[in-house]
Amino acid sequence: MELLDFLKDYLQMADPRALVIGASAVGAGIAMITGIGPAIGQGYAAGKGTESVGINPKTGDSSRFVMILGGAVAETSGILSLVIALILLFANPLVGLRGMYNVMAASAVAAGIAMLTGIGAGIGQGYAAGQAVETIARRPKLQGQILRVMFLGQAIAQTTGIFALMVALILLFANPLLRL
Repeated sequence: MELLDFLKDYLQMADPRALVIGASAVGAGIAMITGIGPAIGQGYAAGKGTESVGINPKTGDSSRFVMILGGAVAETSGILSLVIALILLFANPLVGLRGMYNVMAASAVAAGIAMLTGIGAGIGQGYAAGQAVETIARRPKLQGQILRVMFLGQAIAQTTGIFALMVALILLFANPLLRL
């Protein structure tokens, strides 16, 4: 209870604009944690690329191509999170608003937290890329079909990251909570 009383007193004494700016910095930092997913996914794809060359050295060029392509797609959730972090840091529309500062500060942090969804998207996309690389090592003549399936799976895996981006943008630019 003492912590809640401290926070209540702090929020009442804090400069509202500084509160929103500080929360924006926290939200930007939280958003960038999403980079964990693409890093794991890309590492998985790279590991499978290495493994596939060991399985079938003749498919080295194909394996590298699919690994790089798949890893690039796995990075999209990290890029979406970077967009939100940059908005929070350089173009945050909440900073200039008046009134309801606590809601605006919480919205800035929530926008960053929403982007954590991209962790799963990055891991899933990297997993799909890794499996595609491994399969091409075994069946190089099916590269075109395997790539199509990989891209379809990666697109589906990315939907959660896109949903998170939509929620973060709504919190920043069209926050319905400010009208309550």
